[in-house]
Amino acid sequence: MPDNHLNLKARLHEIIFEADTAAGKAFDIVLLVLIVLSVGAVMLESVASVRQQFGPWLRTFEWTVTILFTVEYVLRLTCVGRPLKYARSFFGIVDLLAVLPTYLSLVIPGAQSFMVIRALRLLRVFRVLKLAHFVGEASELTAALRASARKIIVFLGAVLTLVVIVGSLMYVIEGEAHGFANIPVSIYWAIVTMTTVGYGDIAPQTPLGKILASAIMIMGYGIIAVPTGIVSVELAGVPRGKKVSTQACPGCGGEGHDGDAIHCKYCGSRL
Repeated sequence: MPDNHLNLKARLHEIIFEADTAAGKAFDIVLLVLIVLSVGAVMLESVASVRQQFGPWLRTFEWTVTILFTVEYVLRLTCVGRPLKYARSFFGIVDLLAVLPTYLSLVIPGAQSFMVIRALRLLRVFRVLKLAHFVGEASELTAALRASARKIIVFLGAVLTLVVIVGSLMYVIEGEAHGFANIPVSIYWAIVTMTTVGYGDIAPQTPLGKILASAIMIMGYGIIAVPTGIVSVELAGVPRGKKVSTQACPGCGGEGHDGDAIHCKYCGSRL
């Protein structure tokens, strides 16, 4: 009996987490199709004319998909050796968030719109279609972003300080008469202007305000370039050419292992 249980668990893991077998690939493709259809259903339901005519059918489909995804999530937790570790992983959290909105809609009307989070599950398409080189590129980009995170945080802190100062100055210079009703509104204007969005709902009227606004607009182009440069430098330093496996760990469900890896780099389980 224990052997049968282990065999069933291993078989489930092979089908749900792997795409090396025909059954595993078929399962993943059906899953991806359901994700696309469910996200499309949520979008269609937001259209009033479609909702009036097909609302009950769309909701029935959403609940059907949600129940299937719930069963799938439970099976994922069941067939890994460390279910809590998988539940706390990126895809584990995404899988949970994929089913929660429908249940929340029972107590919070409109919460089902958050089901578009399911689109994040489409990231598995690289593993399903055996696009291992894309997985490697994604790992390199992730490593570069992680390495540059502190520098970007410091940079964003400096930008936030700057917009607070500029917003306060514009409130003093322009005042309520020209639409800068308070400092928070003025900070909003500074952010919109510095990011070169420029909605135009608020605009300075005084010569001094226009000079300050011009300086902020020009500065905005330089500010946009800084994070790009930081990430580019870190990306250039990431080691290239490392082969990445599409295999998932049977212990924690972790992915992104080296092509020649024998054990999981997250939990140590044998691959």
